[in-house]
Amino acid sequence: MARFTEWCAVTALTLLASFNAFAATPADYASSVTRARAQRVDELKRPDGYLALTASGWLLPGDNAVGSAEDNRFRIPGAPAHLGVLNLDAYARVHLRLVETRDVSIDGHPAATSISELRTQGDGGKQQPTRVSFGSSYLYVVENGTQRGLRVKDNDAPLRAHFPGFDYFPIDPSWRIEADWVPFAQPHALKVAYVTGTESDTPIAGKAVFQRDGHTYELLPIDEDGQLFFVFTDRTAGKLTYGGARFLYAAMPKNGKVLLDFNLAQNPPCAITPHVVCPLAPPENRLKLSVTAGEKKFRGGEH
Repeated sequence: MARFTEWCAVTALTLLASFNAFAATPADYASSVTRARAQRVDELKRPDGYLALTASGWLLPGDNAVGSAEDNRFRIPGAPAHLGVLNLDAYARVHLRLVETRDVSIDGHPAATSISELRTQGDGGKQQPTRVSFGSSYLYVVENGTQRGLRVKDNDAPLRAHFPGFDYFPIDPSWRIEADWVPFAQPHALKVAYVTGTESDTPIAGKAVFQRDGHTYELLPIDEDGQLFFVFTDRTAGKLTYGGARFLYAAMPKNGKVLLDFNLAQNPPCAITPHVVCPLAPPENRLKLSVTAGEKKFRGGEH
């Protein structure tokens, strides 16, 4: 997942394990969906998840002042007025020059020096970034290509402490759809755009083709960590659901079939917090029907 966003696809694999793509709808289907939804919320509220994010932004070359005072480039709730300066050099390295070292720690150790090079989370999020802690918060640096960004988390953040949950469409078994899997004979790339305005071409292996109310529809998935990841919108987008996209996960194809369970369609993290970068639905995945299933627009998401 980190290839696309600095977030975790919470409970996706667990949810998929709860549903058999090639069996009839189970008798306890509604209760299974309800349990899966509750588990997703529990996972979201875990420590250090994206509900704990309180500040973010992309670094400019040179000095980027950070702290709680208004004259900083990045204002950080709960930080000293002038915590320090993040310097992004010509080699995409980030150094922190601390103005305030009292009660500040770096990777769990008291800040003994005012200048430190900060380790990012690495390409694809495979590396533990340097944590600079102060109070109940900590900052770290992420990378996206040549870009370097600031993220700040606080496990006491109001969104995590008082998460309101989601509103849902009624559970409807008719939205549990067995689709045909159509592999591509030749390599095919899906252009994925992000809320930041950047784009990437992502190789895809095939498409899911399904029927609804006598019409045929197609969705193109990304292969993410051994599962299919669909970024889609429909005619509820911007009204009843988040306008940028919803996410849907499915098990890998089996015997030419894929289960699309729209009752498990999710808000992307950027619908919940402004501090996460998410992909937008590509034109190929903008369905010309109303998918009245899954999560509705997040009620606390006016950002």
